[in-house]
Amino acid sequence: MSAKILLIIPAYNEQECILKTYDSIITYCAEYNMDYDVIVINDCSKDSTSAILDINNIPHIDLIHNLGIGGAVQTGYKYAKENNYDIAVQFDGDGQHDIRYVQDIIKPILENEAEFVIGSRFVDNKNDNFRSSKARRIGIHIISFFIKLVTGEKIFDTTSGFRAVNKDIIEQFSKSYPIEYPEPITTTELLKKKYKFSEVPVKMHERIGGTSSIKAWKSIYYMINVILTILIIKIRRYPSVH
Repeated sequence: MSAKILLIIPAYNEQECILKTYDSIITYCAEYNMDYDVIVINDCSKDSTSAILDINNIPHIDLIHNLGIGGAVQTGYKYAKENNYDIAVQFDGDGQHDIRYVQDIIKPILENEAEFVIGSRFVDNKNDNFRSSKARRIGIHIISFFIKLVTGEKIFDTTSGFRAVNKDIIEQFSKSYPIEYPEPITTTELLKKKYKFSEVPVKMHERIGGTSSIKAWKSIYYMINVILTILIIKIRRYPSVH
């Protein structure tokens, strides 16, 4: 039996790019005979995102309140659990993520080599085809340092939202998921629980349109908030899954 795979696409004010993103997935799946399901979580967009989803019959859930990136993604995980998916892949609706790399991200899970996988811009610098800002790169290095301090594991792309998890983690995330900046927090928690992980090289693109959900890279508050949360995870006791 083949694995059921779901792409979770959170969307907030993505009228400029959501249809192109969805069409790229459908075109790729048809050309290469890939069986990926899609659910777009429309996080109470104020633009025409909802209308575009309706008119083009794109599978989606309309949230009646704006929950932020964490709440939108968790809604996708709840949907994945309720519909018995084996693997869930977070996939941006803004054109940054490349559908061709989904097969690389899910491969370690399909082959039982990992339980969660991060698509990384930095694990192989040759794949970093657009440069992040200097402030963001510094922030990523700092967060990476603290994740290694807490877990002993080196993560190169701590803020990548291009990631896949197995069925067990789908169930966990459907019950509990951070509201703000969830990627470094969930990564740290999963590593503390001794889940097997892999970080695979991917290419990402400049966003087609809209506004990034990460607006606080120059904010001292953001860095302090993330680092303190990671340090709190260090002193928590987590049952090992292995």
